[in-house]
Amino acid sequence: MKEKEILAMLLAGGQGSRLGALTKTIAKPAVSFGGKYRIIDFSLSNCANSHIDTVGVLTQYRPYLLNSYIGTGSAWGLDASNGGVSILPPYATESGGEWYQGTADAIYRNLNYINLYDPKYVLILSGDHLYRMNYREMLKCHKENNADLTISVMKVPMEEASRFGIMTTDETGRIVKFSEKPKQPDSDLASMGIYIFNKDVLEKALIEDSTDSSSEHDFGKNIIPKLLAEGKRLFCYEFSGFWMDVGTISSFHETSMGLLEEEPEFDLDDRDFPIFSNENISPPHYIGPEAEIQESIVGNGSEILGKVIHSVISVDSYVGTGALVKDSVLLPGAAVEEGATVNRAILGENSVIRAGAVFGSEDPKEDIAVIGDDFIVEKGGEA
Repeated sequence: MKEKEILAMLLAGGQGSRLGALTKTIAKPAVSFGGKYRIIDFSLSNCANSHIDTVGVLTQYRPYLLNSYIGTGSAWGLDASNGGVSILPPYATESGGEWYQGTADAIYRNLNYINLYDPKYVLILSGDHLYRMNYREMLKCHKENNADLTISVMKVPMEEASRFGIMTTDETGRIVKFSEKPKQPDSDLASMGIYIFNKDVLEKALIEDSTDSSSEHDFGKNIIPKLLAEGKRLFCYEFSGFWMDVGTISSFHETSMGLLEEEPEFDLDDRDFPIFSNENISPPHYIGPEAEIQESIVGNGSEILGKVIHSVISVDSYVGTGALVKDSVLLPGAAVEEGATVNRAILGENSVIRAGAVFGSEDPKEDIAVIGDDFIVEKGGEA
């Protein structure tokens, strides 16, 4: 194998339990977003746009759709013969097999994959965040600081800082203190869970952590504090762009609706830094003669015969004659039949709202209504 300067390890095994019905049958990184994408597209596209051509994707929870979706990696240009995308599920060893016990354990159990390419640097990512980042800029910062570990951070309001891992730095940007969800934070620099390690430092830390029975085998809780205590050179890379963890139904819905603004904070149509997708190519969408569409995204393969207002309609969806979809997200293949009404809702993949049924509420005080994949809501509201 040809040696690589940098290799990426993408953690994509999370269940995303706070997304409820949307992750009942698939992992969070596989959830559809923005009409034609899946959440993992954003991290993979960042790698492609950063010219990082070797990516190990660590899967675990309900990996079937994610595995088939990633395929050879060609959709992102990550299908090089010497590198490309590799799916890395948990596997059995001579001592047995079990699920990954934490983020650090997941990387530890794939050190053989990393050593196959013998990179100087290892980039560790999460596959369930929405953002654009050129990781080469972060690597440049890492090199300039002669760092052992660089952690990407972004400023958050002080009143929200207790929800994050918080970095305290000196005037050079070197990390002098790390606090995991502190009650009284003394900094507003929150970890984004994006790390660049010198490979030798990472390997040593993971091997030592693997034998510590008291460890939770987690980067934030164990690896970072240990490296700090050892006096390693840890630095921050401050990121100022859009970043979002759509980890709840409300944040998923709010971020989806934000795409419909005249000048969205997160523009999916940035030609200089494109987001790639492996969704099957569908025929163009069809808009019927009596259809009405306002402030909406409509994916390929969709058929719109009714009214769609301020909504995201994913690929291959259907809105029947006389139906109304408002302030809602239809994931791929969802159908709203004739005369049905959908308000402030998220419909899972291939779900159906039967003719004449009413699902969701216009009342902003009500929670966002959600059904999972393949669910059917009959007239009268029973799912």
